[in-house]
Amino acid sequence: MAQADLFLMFLKPLNQMGVRYMVTGAAAAVTYGMPRMTNDIDVVIMLKKTMAGEFKRFFPQESFYCPVDEVIEIELNRSQRGHFNIIHMESGFKADFYPSGKDELNAWGLGHAREIVLQDEKILLAPPEYVILRKMEYFREGGSGKHIQDIKAMLDALAGDLDIEFILRKAVATGLGDTWERIVKET
Repeated sequence: MAQADLFLMFLKPLNQMGVRYMVTGAAAAVTYGMPRMTNDIDVVIMLKKTMAGEFKRFFPQESFYCPVDEVIEIELNRSQRGHFNIIHMESGFKADFYPSGKDELNAWGLGHAREIVLQDEKILLAPPEYVILRKMEYFREGGSGKHIQDIKAMLDALAGDLDIEFILRKAVATGLGDTWERIVKET
């Protein structure tokens, strides 16, 4: 199964549900930068608690592992860092869903998401500035060099199409100013 098909098996149902979302993580970084393989898709979602039960209808249990409604509701109640996933059983491909909560960067990203078309389906992609800032956070938390490589590839590919001042302001405000400066010097 092609990677675009794997992504769409999770994004088409979100479009059908009318959920506001944005694709982020490696899938977004790959779209903006250098291609590499990824075995999941990360999606920030704005979802009302009353919609938790809708997942079972759009991700049927014969094809998908989907957590019970109560788990989704608990994660939706978190003001930050909520998370649940859905797994396509045949392929093993996974979608990690992150409720937007009260996270200011999530709110900004959702408000500035970019619409692209993938196999005739409109999808919302997190803005590159958001992806860069989150990847710097993930690097700080886990130390994986793949995040820095993704950022550098995005900087190379998007040269003049980034709000560098916004990234710098947010990086400094979140204690990532030194990381940003190092990445810029190395790119």
